[in-house]
Amino acid sequence: MILETERLILRPWEESDAEDLYKYASDPAVGPIAGWEVHTSVENSREIIRGVLSAPETYAVVLKETGRPAGSIGLMLGQASNIGIPDTEGEIGYWIGVPYWGQGLIPEAVREIIRYGFDTLNLEKIWCGYFDGNEKSKRVQKKCGFSYHHTSENVPCALEGVLRTEHITCLTRDIWLSERNLK
Repeated sequence: MILETERLILRPWEESDAEDLYKYASDPAVGPIAGWEVHTSVENSREIIRGVLSAPETYAVVLKETGRPAGSIGLMLGQASNIGIPDTEGEIGYWIGVPYWGQGLIPEAVREIIRYGFDTLNLEKIWCGYFDGNEKSKRVQKKCGFSYHHTSENVPCALEGVLRTEHITCLTRDIWLSERNLK
C-alpha cells in the first residue's frame, strides 16, 4: 500500500533505505524519547528494516521534495498493538528526523493514516501513546484530534530494562467523522 499527502509519500520500507534511516535514527534525540535504541550502524538500520519496519501497515515517511525517507509511521492492528485492543481498532506510532521537526510533517502523515484506518480499514477506534516527557508527540496527537484516555505506569519499551509512564490517547470513528464534516 502506498499513501500520499500534499508533501509526503507513505510507502513500505526497503532495504535500500538503510542509509537514510541510519542518518535520522542514529540521533539520540529521536529514538530514546520514543522508547527505542539509537541505531548504531547502517547495517543495524538494515536489520531494523528487515525486522521491525517490515511489519504490516508500517511505512517510510518519504518527502516528495527529495524522494527519501525522513521518518516512519505505522498502524498496529488489534493484537499487533501492545495496549490490548480488539481487531477492530489500531494504534499509531511515528517518528521523524530532527531536521524535520516543527514542519507539520508528522501531523500530516498521522492524519493520512487516520483517514486510511477509518475509511479503508473500517476501524472503530485509533489509539496513540506517548511517554512522559515527549511533548512533541503529545502535541501531534492533540493536533490530530486524539483525546486523553488513560495513563499506564511501568510500561516496558524497546530500551532494555527501562520502564516508562505512557499516556494513551484515543480517537473514535464517530468523532473523526463529525470533526471532518465541520471542515
